Amino acid sequence: MSDLIKHQAEDDFNKARNKALFNEIQNFLNPDRSKLLSFHDVKKILKPKNEVYAGMQTIPIDRIVGSEGRYQDFDSHFLPKSRNLKERWERVDSAHLSDTVLPPIQLYEIGGLYFVRDGNHRVSVAKAQGVGYIDAEVISLKSEITLKPGLNPESLLTEVIKYEKRIFYTETSFGDLTDYWDLEFTSPGQYDVIYNHILVHKYFINETKKEEIPFQDALLSWFDNVYKPVLHVIQKKKLLKMFRDRTASDLYVWIIKQWDELKRKYGLEFSLDQATQVIADTHNRNPLRVVSDWFKRTFQT
Repeated sequence: MSDLIKHQAEDDFNKARNKALFNEIQNFLNPDRSKLLSFHDVKKILKPKNEVYAGMQTIPIDRIVGSEGRYQDFDSHFLPKSRNLKERWERVDSAHLSDTVLPPIQLYEIGGLYFVRDGNHRVSVAKAQGVGYIDAEVISLKSEITLKPGLNPESLLTEVIKYEKRIFYTETSFGDLTDYWDLEFTSPGQYDVIYNHILVHKYFINETKKEEIPFQDALLSWFDNVYKPVLHVIQKKKLLKMFRDRTASDLYVWIIKQWDELKRKYGLEFSLDQATQVIADTHNRNPLRVVSDWFKRTFQT
């Protein structure tokens, strides 16, 4: 290796590190925005149905947004976050500067974006050098959600929740039937909870009917006789003022879960007003901490 290439690689690494530090400072108040996406975290959220070997492909470098195992070593732009990466990073950069052909990297593809399975330093150097495309061996995981480059963990959750809402409203005609378009959640998976609530409500209605009622009728009955009364309690007790980062729909799910536990303990006649009063009395000392803990247990496991 010539001294010229060696010095150039050292200079390239220092520039990459300075950019990483600047990116970290820019996102000081929102550190998640400077983090590289974790493949396992994205896979856990998107829940792909299967995976297939997609073979050798030439991939646009700007669609590589995360890593399977080294997401803590690089930032959201794949810049090195530690000087411990210096030796290997400079060795790969020197190979690039001397036109040495490196083996293809290995990627996972999910939702139209790519995550590095093997070759994190090669991707980091390629991005730092402005390379447009890179050869890769790809394994593709099937997902119905299409992702866009530039996602961070927070915006990824937002995209997934938007997708879930669109599917729920489309498949159930919820908005057309109720004219209510504000069923909003701050965590994924909650529209499935609502769907199950409607099915359970339908089951109890059918127990007193000779013929099974249509799903749409059960949905409207659940909306008028279950959801709206709980919303009324949420408004009456001004719960949203206490939990400004949550929605009324989030609180509905929490209250129903608490109410069900109380009915199992005291009997099915235990009313919503009684339940909310018990909840208020029980958690009056520090309700914010209690509900925050419940949200963490429910949505982060």
